[in-house]
Amino acid sequence: MNREPVPTSTLPERVDQPVAGQGVHISAGSDAEAVAQWLVEYRASPRTQRAYRREAERLLLWLAEQGLGLGEVRRAHLDAFEAFLADPRPRERWVGPPRPRHADDWRPFRGPLSPASRRQSLVILQGLYAWLAEAGWVAHNPFRLMRDKRRRLDNRQARIERYLESPLWEWLWAWLGRPVEEGASARQCFEWQRRRLVFGFAYLLAPRISEMSAARMGDFHRREGRWWWRVTGKGDKLAVIPVPPDMMALLGDWRESLGLAREPLPDDATPMLRALDGRRGIGDNRLYRLIREAFAEAATAMEAEQGEAGRPGAMRLRQATPHWLRHTALTHQAQAGVELRYLAATARHARLDTTARYLHAEDEAWHRQQARHGLTPAE
Repeated sequence: MNREPVPTSTLPERVDQPVAGQGVHISAGSDAEAVAQWLVEYRASPRTQRAYRREAERLLLWLAEQGLGLGEVRRAHLDAFEAFLADPRPRERWVGPPRPRHADDWRPFRGPLSPASRRQSLVILQGLYAWLAEAGWVAHNPFRLMRDKRRRLDNRQARIERYLESPLWEWLWAWLGRPVEEGASARQCFEWQRRRLVFGFAYLLAPRISEMSAARMGDFHRREGRWWWRVTGKGDKLAVIPVPPDMMALLGDWRESLGLAREPLPDDATPMLRALDGRRGIGDNRLYRLIREAFAEAATAMEAEQGEAGRPGAMRLRQATPHWLRHTALTHQAQAGVELRYLAATARHARLDTTARYLHAEDEAWHRQQARHGLTPAE
């Protein structure tokens, strides 16, 4: 079944199943317009609005494939949609690399969603349906019929597994630190320095990718002799994070390569991460691709150097996404003994149980003790 390219400038116009009858409290002529009005409620938080828009758009596009409108969704459809999130098919229609939303080859998915991402999607869409029901656009919220709703829609997740274990990270950082070859071009030297800054920044301060691309030089400031990073994160919440010496060393090297003084001034509003011209910033999509390209290149190098022994690590690197770096940073901080309250402040989590997903010490102790139980008595 052929399908036209996914519309990218607006929510899909072909989905227009307005609720008939009285009691509608919003001015909308289609499902897309109704969803757009819901999204307006999040205009004060652009990052949240983008995340919610992505999930709503995926639902609308899937419903269009089924010939359904928002008001026609029933309990059974939710199971089918969750299965679709886990394996969007046909792949060529739904899955593709990061592209600008106006591009013809833009696709709604980078790949299948993990169980945690599927839960998050359902949480967001439950909120959408609650709003639409209150607005009178749909007659009921089908999510309320899910018997295992609490398990599915509770945003708590299992232990974090998508991170690089310490030996693999150490190999990767050493690989990133290998100097460029003699006679390398100015562009190659620039890209080498920028790549080290990107990975070091991600590992030392655990930023989200949008926070990295939005960082400004002046966000790094000194207070009472210590360096801090000022960041506006999810929900437009402002936080100030301690900056370790290694990060300031990386930043200093990067600034010197740009012809700047090693330490930034508080009023410097120029981008920290920059395009090849050394002035313009880089967006989320470009930064995403830079990190994925580095992971892929590192995986190839590991296989070439270590042969069969390097295949597991190389496979892990090819699986990794930029968000794995945030998970890696927080997991390694937890393993280094950083207290939970400080770890939560660095992660900017509202709940400690969210941060606790990065604590693996109990797993390790449990595994050691379980190993004492074998088929033959221990000597």
